[in-house]
Amino acid sequence: MFNFDFYNPTRIIFGKDRLEEINKYVPADAIVFITYGGGSAKKSGLIDKIKNVLGKRNIHEFGGIEPNPRYETLMKAVDVVKKEKINFILAVGGGSVIDGTKFITLASNYNADARDLLKYGFMRIPFDVVGKVVPFGTVLTLPATGSEMNNGAVISYEHGKFPVMSELTYPTFSILDPTLTFTLPEIQVANGIVDAFVHTTEQYLTFPVNGKLQDRMAEGILQTLIEIGAPAVAEKENYDVRANHVWSATLALNGLIGAGVPQDWTTHMIGHELTALFGIDHGQTLAIVLPALLQVKRQQKKAKLLQYAERVWHIENENDEEKIDLAIQKTSEFFESLGIKTHLSEYGIKADEIINVVNQLKVHGLTALSETQDITPDVSKKILETAF
Repeated sequence: MFNFDFYNPTRIIFGKDRLEEINKYVPADAIVFITYGGGSAKKSGLIDKIKNVLGKRNIHEFGGIEPNPRYETLMKAVDVVKKEKINFILAVGGGSVIDGTKFITLASNYNADARDLLKYGFMRIPFDVVGKVVPFGTVLTLPATGSEMNNGAVISYEHGKFPVMSELTYPTFSILDPTLTFTLPEIQVANGIVDAFVHTTEQYLTFPVNGKLQDRMAEGILQTLIEIGAPAVAEKENYDVRANHVWSATLALNGLIGAGVPQDWTTHMIGHELTALFGIDHGQTLAIVLPALLQVKRQQKKAKLLQYAERVWHIENENDEEKIDLAIQKTSEFFESLGIKTHLSEYGIKADEIINVVNQLKVHGLTALSETQDITPDVSKKILETAF
């Protein structure tokens, strides 16, 4: 097992009817900025409920944070934070709203061109770059990204998606009420299941380092998502299923299963380019890329793929190569059982457009991906061709 540091200061407030807890954790004299997305939080009455809990606090709102939050939109919110002297932000929504809010907290205290904050990638932004942020909490409505309990965000700018990470951008608290997911469209639930699943595999399907506990935790998350995936999509108000979905998505990317083990974020990096170029939903891009990546890198990942086949999919009787084949096949079938297609061609992408994706990977410096940095643009091209 590798050396590691683990730090996670976010308070989780989980379960039904927990909105009243906001009053306890937002300072009584706070000037509060509520951020949200396309309007469903407003139309459903959730924003009004939150405002009632906040009582006499000075409240400002900012809606319209889009899926794959855009730099330009977020900078408009930064202007409000500065003008109104906001000192607490409450993000209400899914990963995009929470990611966008993390960037708002950073940019509001950065005195130069905020585009600088996009250049650090998976490196944490140093403390001396942004010395402090506006504290923020979250009310989660879409379980997928784990952003409610981690310090990472992905921000869209021009034709790219940029990771942004800082130890200053952990939420102070997150309200996780599974009933807030009951009104989600089926495709968003399905995308959320896939996102959590792939977050887990990217910290698990690498190479063994004797991280036994991390492996078992990852396998538990994967098995849970497989068990509850179809019911989560089909049964809108099944509280137990949605509760397990919410908690699985949070645990998939709060740092625990990735502590001390190698990680391979290739699926996400290629997936980001597919979203940026073709507008394919984030979860859908992951379902396209992961099975193809596993196929192309099957020899390098052989030991963990066999473990995955045996422990997660309970494949026992075939030889090694057959086990891997069947494990990859079952992965694709799981995604498809949620109503998500797993091939580029099914999204109207043409074979000759694959080179555009590869070129964008080059533009963004994504030329040495994977846990061993051996996925070059040529290998990425092979993965995309396999996914076609």
